Amino acid sequence: MSEWLTKDLGWKAFSVILAVAVWVTVHNNQDKSAAAPRRQITYGDLPVMAVSLPADNRAQLAPAVVTVTVSGPNEVMAGLQARQIRPIVNLGGLDSGNNLQRSVEVAVPPGVTFISAEPAEVSVTVSHPAETNEVEQKKQP
Repeated sequence: MSEWLTKDLGWKAFSVILAVAVWVTVHNNQDKSAAAPRRQITYGDLPVMAVSLPADNRAQLAPAVVTVTVSGPNEVMAGLQARQIRPIVNLGGLDSGNNLQRSVEVAVPPGVTFISAEPAEVSVTVSHPAETNEVEQKKQP
């Protein structure tokens, strides 16, 4: 049994020292990132973009703008611009209809954390161009 403990003692000691060094490095980096000053910013009237809508459909969003709150480290937030924040409504799978509720998803740059969007959902009205033309033709005498 004692041979098992003493065999390759140098390699075992090196492994323990290396493991401790890795643990200390990771532990210190976690402390720094948690302690880094963070700032929260709210951007208002950001236009909502509709994605995954079939080409032959038209969509109207209500409201068409949202207010988005994000946070991040001071150095990242100092350079952040409103155009880098993209509120998106995924309309994939919708055919046509009125007052369909869809969640607002927000794409943010690396290092920025999305907090909230107000409103969190928008009302969507989807129509085919053919349906729109038929309605307009019925209105004409």
